[in-house]
Amino acid sequence: MISAGDFRNGITIELDNNIYQIIEFQHVKPGKGAAFVRTKLKNVINGGVVEKTFRPTEKCPQARIDRKDMQYLYSDGDLFNFMDTETYDQIALNKETVGDALKFVKENEMCKVCSHNGNVFSVEPPLFVELEITDTEPGFKGDTATGATKPAVVETGASVNVPLFVDRGDKIKIDTRTGEYLSRV
Repeated sequence: MISAGDFRNGITIELDNNIYQIIEFQHVKPGKGAAFVRTKLKNVINGGVVEKTFRPTEKCPQARIDRKDMQYLYSDGDLFNFMDTETYDQIALNKETVGDALKFVKENEMCKVCSHNGNVFSVEPPLFVELEITDTEPGFKGDTATGATKPAVVETGASVNVPLFVDRGDKIKIDTRTGEYLSRV
């Protein structure tokens, strides 16, 4: 159990049969009346954000989130198959659970599978991936003063905006959190 007075950003709590992560918190001491804690909570299952106030003495059970490294094997229709590299156990997750987390992930790459009490609720891709450009328009020399970009398709099928000097066949580094081009490899 964790009291509202001990809330910090990133802590996960169980509330109303849901699991929430604290995004923001603020201890408020009004001039008149009792102090309270104002929080912004993100539901880790469906991504919804709610605001809630607590008395500083209120207690909530702290949720334990398990993040396990698993290898992404392949997709089979709407199922995505992962393997635990230590025990070789395989699990198949549906498209709703995975979402667009695997947009930049190739087969046989490692991901983090997040679960609570054995129920998997999300997949976290690696922070940075290196992918090859499979399709893009040719760039023009001397057209770089404005920092212009062009769309490019990478080997996983995702679209990324890249600088004009990047061509088909180049390997690029992508930040999977934002989907932005970082550099050529």
